[in-house]
Amino acid sequence: MPKSGQHALTPSAQTLRKYMTPEERVLWYDFLKKLPVTVRRQKPLGGYIVDFYCASAKLVIELDGSQHEEPQQKAADEERDAYLRSRGLTVLRYSNWLIKTNFEGVCQDIWEHIAPSSVGFAATFPPGGRL
Repeated sequence: MPKSGQHALTPSAQTLRKYMTPEERVLWYDFLKKLPVTVRRQKPLGGYIVDFYCASAKLVIELDGSQHEEPQQKAADEERDAYLRSRGLTVLRYSNWLIKTNFEGVCQDIWEHIAPSSVGFAATFPPGGRL
């Protein structure tokens, strides 16, 4: 999609950043914001807005509520993921339930995808010594 299409998504992305879900807030404020790499929230990519994006790791992180279990939404997610993968990105999806019940495990998994791109930083988990 041309860049102009991405600019059309900017107001929606700004609104999504302002009204993050509780699970997005926890992941952002308690982990992603503290990483030694830049992670963007609600980033327009192509015709989509991804929950979190780390350019240096070529990583997209999506948090899924229960609506993502519906067949129509699953198909849309698969199409979206295929598009993002075709651009050389890795897509990680976590359910909101998993954020609530295994937050440290989710953070560990994300860190394992980001650490190789963090040249010059210790690749130990958790970054900064604690979650």
